[in-house]
Amino acid sequence: MAAMTTGNTSRAEANRRRILDVALAELLRDPDASMDQIARAAGIVRRTVYGHFPSREALIGTLVDGAVEALATAHAAGREGVADPAEAVARSVLAVWEIADRYRLLVALAQRTVTMQGIRERLTPVRENSVRLLQRGLDEGTFASSLPAPALAHVHEQILFALMEAVNDGLLNAREAGRSAAVTVLTAAGVPAHLATALVARVDGCAIP
Repeated sequence: MAAMTTGNTSRAEANRRRILDVALAELLRDPDASMDQIARAAGIVRRTVYGHFPSREALIGTLVDGAVEALATAHAAGREGVADPAEAVARSVLAVWEIADRYRLLVALAQRTVTMQGIRERLTPVRENSVRLLQRGLDEGTFASSLPAPALAHVHEQILFALMEAVNDGLLNAREAGRSAAVTVLTAAGVPAHLATALVARVDGCAIP
C-alpha cells in the first residue's frame, strides 16, 4: 500500500510539474491561454488541471511563486562572496535580470490576476536582502543617497519592473536592458555614471564565457 501511495504521489507530482511547465510556455505564447488550452497542450483532461489548481488565478500565482524563488536564488548567487557593495549590486542585478527576462511576460500577465501588491509581497525576502546590502554601502560610503536604504531598495525594484515593461513594449532589447538596469540601479544609489558603466561592463564581461 505504501509503495502504491508513493507511486501515486510521484505521478501526481510529475503531472503537476508538467502542467506548470506547459502552462508557462502557453501563457508566454498567449497571455490569454485558457485552462482548456493548457490541458490540451499538456495532453491531459481539464479535470486533471483543476485537480491541481482550482482556478487559472491559482495556476498563475503558483508560476509567479516559482519565478520569485528563482529570482531570490539568483540575487543571492550574484552577491555571494563579493565584498564591494557596488560590485555586489551590479552582479546581483545582472543575475536577477537573467531570470526576470525569462519571466517578464509572466509578471506582466500576473499583474492582471495576482496584483502588483501580491508580487511585491512575494519579493519581500529579496527586498530585505537588498536593504541590507544598500545599507552596508551607505555606511561604507560606497553609495551616496538622500534616501534611506529601504526607500532606495523600493526604487531599485521599480526600476527593474519599469525596464521589464520597456522590453515588453519593444522600447529596449533584453540584452541592453540587463546592463541598463545594473547601471541605473547603481547611479540611483549615488555611484557616478561613468564608474557605474565601467563596473557593469567589467562584471558583465567576466560573466561571459
